[in-house]
Amino acid sequence: MTIIQKYFSDFPERQTQQLDALKELYSNWNQKINVISRKDMDHFYEHHVLHSLAIATQFNFPAGYSIMDLGSGGGFPGIPLAIFFPDVHFHLVDSVNKKLKVAYSIAEEIELHNITVQHTRAEDIQDKKFDVVVSRAVAPLKNLWYWSKPLLHKRPVHEPKKINGLICLKGGNLTKEIHESGLHPKVWEIENIFKEPFFKEKYILAVS
Repeated sequence: MTIIQKYFSDFPERQTQQLDALKELYSNWNQKINVISRKDMDHFYEHHVLHSLAIATQFNFPAGYSIMDLGSGGGFPGIPLAIFFPDVHFHLVDSVNKKLKVAYSIAEEIELHNITVQHTRAEDIQDKKFDVVVSRAVAPLKNLWYWSKPLLHKRPVHEPKKINGLICLKGGNLTKEIHESGLHPKVWEIENIFKEPFFKEKYILAVS
């Protein structure tokens, strides 16, 4: 938690307690289901929670927004963001049901009430619309946009820290991937936000 408090020093007590409980809960589940790699658990808050919260440094989701976490797995970036934005609804979607069960169980344990989960593929969702889709390194940008675009409300946004579109966390050299997508995403280098070496060549991409 120390690394979270280094960059976010003003969490209310309830949200601090929720964040503080995450590592033990994920560690307990990891003994039954491999949700997070064993070596990554040693850097849980940096590699998973802080990485997810990079999105919150660049975007402000208004109360009442509905956000889908595409390919959420065990709940990243959805759960940390749902803690950060308690008045925003997060819908966690993944094709692997056992990981979603972990995410939902952890949300229940910390009394995080702004989360729902759905065991499906994004391309099979036909009855829901969202203001934003978030995702963390689950597929090429071209695919993420193809799956996300039909699920997005079309709403005009005129404020710099708000968005109606796709936000994804990615790493490595993205030149070819962005070119092949045919898109022109806005890109932030996370190493300019968080100074730890882990965030070198890690990025936030946003497509409106």
